[in-house]
Amino acid sequence: MADTPASRHVKRVLAAKEAARTAGSNLMEGTTIYQQMQVRLTADRARLKQIQSTQGKAQLKVALLPSYAPYLEGVLSANAGGKDDIVSTLMLWHFDAGQFDAGLDIAQYVLAHGLDMPDAHKRTAGCVVAEEIGQAAVNALKTSAPFDLAVLDRAVELTDGQDMPDEVQARLLVARGRGRLATDTVDAPLDAEAVGLVIDDLRKAIQLYDACGGKEDLKRAERLMKKFEASQSND
Repeated sequence: MADTPASRHVKRVLAAKEAARTAGSNLMEGTTIYQQMQVRLTADRARLKQIQSTQGKAQLKVALLPSYAPYLEGVLSANAGGKDDIVSTLMLWHFDAGQFDAGLDIAQYVLAHGLDMPDAHKRTAGCVVAEEIGQAAVNALKTSAPFDLAVLDRAVELTDGQDMPDEVQARLLVARGRGRLATDTVDAPLDAEAVGLVIDDLRKAIQLYDACGGKEDLKRAERLMKKFEASQSND
């Protein structure tokens, strides 16, 4: 089927109908549209395996993801839950492609319905979300590149209570604390409430995993808080 607006609409409708019809069982497995997407996914994985560069893989995923959008829209709109390795895989691909908001939209569905990652992945879905977002944020902040705090806030919220290694949760909290600290500028300084949030994140992270890398950030945040406290005592 050619990739036209009409074909995309058909895929979206079929995915929604088949998701709703198979709700409570093994969602989508064995259905026609699932099989079509599985064939596409297998072929695209083969293309990705031909590329050694991580950046090159990410660029190819950016190009590939639009062809899966109708299927994803159909499944997510049906909101039926159940096993679907395609959806779980595409969640990770969106993170790899730097499309964090879209990836978190999928993550919300995956985590709400308790979907597993495909068998080749040893991480839980919650661990994937926390680790991928946390690492992407840390990498960006190392180069002084901005990273959307709303993405970090949402990742922390979605993964709260999810099973994962303590160090993964800790590093996500460090990323959020560090990301919030990075917004502290002369023209737009952080207020005491924001600094308090940073301190809470970093203290929790260090409690979870002492080697999380947040100790220097915590010292900086505590120095900022002392300035607020000193200012209040002088008033």
